[in-house]
Amino acid sequence: MNSSHAVESTARRVAGHWRRRLLARGIAALFLLAGPALAAAAPTPAVPALIPVPAEMQAQAGRFTVDAHTVIVVPPGDRQALFAANYLARSLKRVRGLSLPVRALAEAPIGAIVLRLNPHAPVDKRGGYVLQVDAQGATIEARDERGIFYGAITLWQLLTAHAGHGPVRIDGISIHDWPRFAWRGLMLDSARHFQSVDTIEQVLDAMARHKLDVFHWHLTDDQGWRIQIKRYPELTRIGAWRTPPGAGSHGEPLRYGGFYTQAQIRQVVAYAAARHIEVVPELDMPGHAQAAVASYPGQVGVTGRRPPVSVDWGVNPYLYNVDDRSLHFIENVLDEVMALFPSKYIHLGGDEAIKDEWKASSQVQAKMKALGISNENALQSWFTNRLGEYLQRHGRRLIGWDEILEGGLPRTASVMSWRGTAGAIAAAKQDHDVVLAPAGWLYFDNLQTRRADEPSGRLSVLPLSRVYRFEPIDPSLTAGQARHVLGVEAALWSEYMISPWQVQHALFPRVDALSEIAWSPRKQRDWRSFLQRLPAQMRRYRAFGIAAADTPFAPTFHLDETVSKALESGHAMVSLDNQLGFGTLRYTTDGSEPGRRSPVYARPFTVALPATVRAATFAPDGSELAAPRVRVFDRAALLTLRNGQLEACPGGNLGLRVPLLPDLGTRHTPVYDMDLFHACWVYPQAPLDTVTGIDVDMARLARNYGLAHDQSKVVAYPARTVHGELEVHEDRCDGPLLASLPLPAGRQLGERFALHGVLMQRQGVHDLCLRVTAPIDGPLYGLGMVRLLEGSTKVGSAGLRRGH
Repeated sequence: MNSSHAVESTARRVAGHWRRRLLARGIAALFLLAGPALAAAAPTPAVPALIPVPAEMQAQAGRFTVDAHTVIVVPPGDRQALFAANYLARSLKRVRGLSLPVRALAEAPIGAIVLRLNPHAPVDKRGGYVLQVDAQGATIEARDERGIFYGAITLWQLLTAHAGHGPVRIDGISIHDWPRFAWRGLMLDSARHFQSVDTIEQVLDAMARHKLDVFHWHLTDDQGWRIQIKRYPELTRIGAWRTPPGAGSHGEPLRYGGFYTQAQIRQVVAYAAARHIEVVPELDMPGHAQAAVASYPGQVGVTGRRPPVSVDWGVNPYLYNVDDRSLHFIENVLDEVMALFPSKYIHLGGDEAIKDEWKASSQVQAKMKALGISNENALQSWFTNRLGEYLQRHGRRLIGWDEILEGGLPRTASVMSWRGTAGAIAAAKQDHDVVLAPAGWLYFDNLQTRRADEPSGRLSVLPLSRVYRFEPIDPSLTAGQARHVLGVEAALWSEYMISPWQVQHALFPRVDALSEIAWSPRKQRDWRSFLQRLPAQMRRYRAFGIAAADTPFAPTFHLDETVSKALESGHAMVSLDNQLGFGTLRYTTDGSEPGRRSPVYARPFTVALPATVRAATFAPDGSELAAPRVRVFDRAALLTLRNGQLEACPGGNLGLRVPLLPDLGTRHTPVYDMDLFHACWVYPQAPLDTVTGIDVDMARLARNYGLAHDQSKVVAYPARTVHGELEVHEDRCDGPLLASLPLPAGRQLGERFALHGVLMQRQGVHDLCLRVTAPIDGPLYGLGMVRLLEGSTKVGSAGLRRGH
């Protein structure tokens, strides 16, 4: 919101000043050494490698050298400055290898780093700070402890902007900085997959280094109840555990789950508070309640029957009851939650509550009649408002997902908008506070690219560029309405985030884009400048052992001609690019690993078959942005497509990339692109002139998806045998049948097997439609690889291949 004309003027002045200063020193702006495919990322003049970019920067005379003799100084007795100083020292040692002592001194020596609270510091906004660097040292001043901490983070970034260990020299600079939004949030779902306290604290540290300040902790859902409630021990004795599909096979655990004790929660809350992060707990209701109902069906369930803790992702039918017994139960739970979490807001979910149980219950219908409520959406609004009033009486505020608007927005509620931005706009126009968390821009369980080497996740790809370009303030809002926009939040739902490395892969580097949206003035944000500042962050991630995704930078290999032409000529025309259009691509064709001295990719090149091409991406300073990738070009490889290369059938959507088993998440776990409604894939543009057979690698996968009212949309294809077949059709899914490969008997999940058969001979290039006719009340089937075969083909039975 600090996007006044004054700030815009400052932004222009800062950019100009940095340009003049760099040119005066003979330092060229950082242009990419990439070929035509990457030309879109031509940079703007370089600015310091700071993310998020500060509100105001001004270059100063002099340079400051930091080495082992440099002291970090805080005033005696200033605990908050002391914590920030120690945090700076630890982070600097981790990334740069420098060990700087922290001293409490009334007078700082020349050449020191000084952190101090100053009630008259020039920046008067909460969390704002001033950082001054010149030849005499560095000084951070702020009116509050948050500002001191954020200033220390900025100085740490300045000192780690360039690669290397040991002493570092930085240019003089004056920074006046403050956050644009008060709510700079990240949501982590610990209900679907449980993360250790160590993992949670790693996430909190990463948030702190990005100046994020709200950790939204999703603690209850259909698949697990993760918070200890002492009054109701069954919530964790029963509700925290589930029996996974495929339990006991291929490494899938017999029992999966876990919960956080109240002592652990206090530990996490204190850890976050020291880093100026507020923890907002979420207990989802009235829907996503199956784990709670499984624990106490008589107290909170609508029917009184006990379901299992769910193993199905998606939307499940169980709701909280709306009678006094259920509400009293919830209020008792909230009492313990409020005792653990001092946050202003308590998140009570409200999303995806299908109302079938309420509609079928005579008691619920009688309650609606007594209350004068005409429909179930309005009943949810009543339920939400009742709990909101309870929280309000205890000095707290309710926040919920935008579905709480549907029955009339409860007067006590704030809104978190996930289904686009319309909910936030509507709520702000009704004078309710809102947080923007739209799925299409800020749901980080969406994969970052469509690359085949991405792990499991949603295939609604969310690239870094789309995250960065999200603007939280809709132009339709008046200035008064815009003040209701508290800020923004990214969400990481964990159905497919099984291991800590997957959490890190999904979050980073997209958290960098989030931090700049949430912190920096709108007019200071610049995509090309952001890309230039990103390589320093990737180095910092490596120093902290964070498995940030390199897939947006990773080289992609393209065959710039048809497969049939390459097979006929014995040569392949190859081009390279990456999703971001950033960095220098270097490649080899002699079997060696690409390095800094390897050829720079500039234009498509030709290789004779067979050939192996390797490529990697490097930053302008020579550091590696993406590890080497390899592609083989020979006849067998050109006739083979693997998972990630197959396409959706017409009218379908490969919307999910799922692991072999739901709770199996090692780095080497196979993944499969799936359309939950159509067991169908397309092998595009298959050259069939010389093809006589087909090999397919497949796996049986769990059909663990709560589709609710969409269940009727699942298509069953007619089968010829009891177990079904994999059919191969020419051009269309109702086109000529070229092969029918019977599926082997069995229902064991996680089983991988190979099918082999003759393909009816055809001439020319055709799409191949591959569809599974197995019964839709059994396992799903995934395709791992499809290989077209040349020469003589013998038909055999399906071969089972066990293991991962």
